[in-house]
Amino acid sequence: MKPLTLTLDNGSEFNGYADIEKDLDLEIYFADVHAPWQRGSNENINGLLRFFFPRGTDFRKVTRAQLDAVLDKINNRPRKCLDLLSPIDYFNQSVALGLTI
Repeated sequence: MKPLTLTLDNGSEFNGYADIEKDLDLEIYFADVHAPWQRGSNENINGLLRFFFPRGTDFRKVTRAQLDAVLDKINNRPRKCLDLLSPIDYFNQSVALGLTI
């Protein structure tokens, strides 16, 4: 089985990355500065979120219900990389088949 990996930004919020590696048994890499292509999934989700919450949005004024509604739309959106299944459907299908994602 391939080792699990995670690529993070270089923010101070990840100072405890070694604990995450140990606790989740995965390898953590850090993206180079100004290299968004190294964090493709992250940048893609940021783009999807920006559709609903444009730059300058004051997230202190976004309610939990509003955020949950947007996340529901994103997680139920079919994805080409998942053979046109939504992430929710892909996850449920994988769990039903006993697959490790």
